[in-house]
Amino acid sequence: MSRMQLFSLAQLAGYLTFVLGVSAFLQRSDRRLKLLSGLQALAYAAHYALLGNAAAATSAIVSGTRSLVAVRYRSRWLAAVFVAVAIGLGSAVSRPGFGWLAVAGSCCTTVAVFTLHGVRMRLLILVSTALWLANAILSRSIGGVLLEATIATASIFTIVRMVRAAREGDARPAGPEPRG
Repeated sequence: MSRMQLFSLAQLAGYLTFVLGVSAFLQRSDRRLKLLSGLQALAYAAHYALLGNAAAATSAIVSGTRSLVAVRYRSRWLAAVFVAVAIGLGSAVSRPGFGWLAVAGSCCTTVAVFTLHGVRMRLLILVSTALWLANAILSRSIGGVLLEATIATASIFTIVRMVRAAREGDARPAGPEPRG
């Protein structure tokens, strides 16, 4: 890969996404995870738009909006709305092939952030991460591959920490947090 490709605007946006994503998935707080994840997804949208992957860019916009809305609301109805929007927009912009990986990943995380919490939420997000990793590899996204591989690792690490804390009776919440 040439030096120009490593430091193109598209790849630089991917590196920013990487930093935001790693920060998000190291959080034990559901609220902080959703906030940072929302910001990360919006940066991801710019990254994939610059790479020419409209389906991933669109899914990332929906994901970012969804994550920010999910900071305040938990609702199966909202999950259904965001899944429908992701599928509808995905149908409009996806080309045959791997474009649907990002849409499926977005739908998994949508269900997770609106209907689950704690470890269960993170496990479904881990499934989404695998789908986004496959998309990043096929899109030739350096930052995306780094991000998704690191998110998978950080998520597994955080899930293990949360399970251990629950077993040890840690007072910090592993589930829904009070709204502030």
